[in-house]
Amino acid sequence: MRHNKSGNRLSRTTSHRQAMIRNMVTSLLEHERIVTTTAKAKEVRKVADKMITLAKRGDLHARRQALAVVRDKQVVAKLFDTLGAEYLERQGGYTRIIRTGNRLGDAASMAILELVNYREKEAEAVAAPPAAAAKQE
Repeated sequence: MRHNKSGNRLSRTTSHRQAMIRNMVTSLLEHERIVTTTAKAKEVRKVADKMITLAKRGDLHARRQALAVVRDKQVVAKLFDTLGAEYLERQGGYTRIIRTGNRLGDAASMAILELVNYREKEAEAVAAPPAAAAKQE
């Protein structure tokens, strides 16, 4: 029977899978967007959403719990300082998976895993320079 055995093993040993997911969560929180396979994206999304929920709590215990998964102190600082505040009003669903088709080499289903506010930041960054240029003239 397969009771209480959720999650995809991704054809890896436990230690390899945990290390890979930790690295991918760190990259996602640092760059706010990563390209990976669909199966990996679905597994990483679970952990990334938990990290943002910890950041919304913002206490010392939550920071230490996040450091147990994300080993980079600068990424954890970004998570708690900026990302936690951005998603404070949102009740879950902090990430988005966009399927992009199949990889050429092995036909693996590929996807983009990004934080929900990623597009809004990009639009603000593009809109900001013309306004700044207009003020200078």
